[in-house]
Amino acid sequence: MSKLFKVFLVGLLSVLLMTACGSDDTSTEDTSTDDSTTEDTSADTGDDKEAVTLTFWEFGNTGYDVLIEEYMEANSHVTIELQNMDMNDLHDNLFTSLSAGSGAPDVAMVEVNQLERYRDAEDRFHNLMDFGAADVEGNFLDWVWRTGENADGSFMFGLPTDIGPTVMYYRTDVFEEAGFDPSPEAVGELIQTWDDFERVAQEIYAETGKIMTDGAELVFNARRDQAPEHFFNTEDELIVEEHDHIRNAYDYTVSLIEQDLIGNIQLWTPEWFAGMDEGTYATLLGPAWMQGVIKDNAEAGVWSITTLPEGAGNWGGSYLTVPAESDYPEEAYAFIEWMTAPEQQLKSFLDYGLFPSAPAVYEDPEFLDYSDEFFGGIKTAQVFSEAAEAVIPVYKGKGYYTVNDALQEAISNVNAGADPDEQWNQALEQAESALARQ
Repeated sequence: MSKLFKVFLVGLLSVLLMTACGSDDTSTEDTSTDDSTTEDTSADTGDDKEAVTLTFWEFGNTGYDVLIEEYMEANSHVTIELQNMDMNDLHDNLFTSLSAGSGAPDVAMVEVNQLERYRDAEDRFHNLMDFGAADVEGNFLDWVWRTGENADGSFMFGLPTDIGPTVMYYRTDVFEEAGFDPSPEAVGELIQTWDDFERVAQEIYAETGKIMTDGAELVFNARRDQAPEHFFNTEDELIVEEHDHIRNAYDYTVSLIEQDLIGNIQLWTPEWFAGMDEGTYATLLGPAWMQGVIKDNAEAGVWSITTLPEGAGNWGGSYLTVPAESDYPEEAYAFIEWMTAPEQQLKSFLDYGLFPSAPAVYEDPEFLDYSDEFFGGIKTAQVFSEAAEAVIPVYKGKGYYTVNDALQEAISNVNAGADPDEQWNQALEQAESALARQ
């Protein structure tokens, strides 16, 4: 993920209604009830329980306030105080609180890539395995569950909420102008491999003069996220040069740059949004929550969706964790187990577009029948669930951003005319130097 992307991500995600991957909303929402409502009665639960108050830090437009009200109604001894923060602020505040040993909430929502910041701080979180997390492992996609564990699977940081399986969004009018059948079935058949993607890019450019996609970053990301190994092994040793997956992703992206098949349009810029509306580029390789971005910046009926060539990746998603400071870890765990159950994930999808990490939802009739007229009436939920089940789990390591930023900068420099081999070597040298200082 490039540095530029991280700068603009917070501003963009505040407009998304489809994602729990970030928001610029810094307002604080308190869903606590009056003290008189926290006293348990036999009419509510059948027995007396001590009243507890849980603080919950979240980011994004999740709709969790609605689910919290439902939970408190069924568990009258529990009061949950919800605080909504900017995504970066939440993770910075959580890191500071954990380091200081005070100020952390009972429940903290942690974004999937930010989870790497806390890998070395297991002692600052409750191990959810101690509260029965192993019993709900089967509720979640295997790769999502494994991402929330430590390297040997003995420690569970958090229970998964939503995810961001990646697909290929494409302009039906551009494909039609190039002489292709623009239906999702036909485009999916047309572009099954990355070689197909390159060939179709060449044909679209020849017939229409338009680029295949906005820029190099998302192409590299897509190829990288399909790799079975990324930058580190489970001992956090840099292994980029011990396998060819990342170099292949880099070389493929460079090849498209050198053929002028992809642009140099920066993500989240006015030019990028305008191109989405005007059909400047033919495809956009992005996650489920990108639906909301496209809807906000393009007219209905010109974009459609199909699977990525050769599989899928994941961009975004979150985990609900219980910091060690919590005085009520059992109650906090009971709450997050309920929040992440398939029934609640279906509600979050239908009401707020958060794509479920629980595959049982993918078989629910309401989910299967969900279609979107904006994307031509296709059953988008089925496309994304197919992508979600194709994701390959991979260990990222705490130095993930350090290496990824260096490689993204190298690709950006190549797009500006720099030598690809020199940039690759320089990126690895910079990454190794930065890692040595950490």
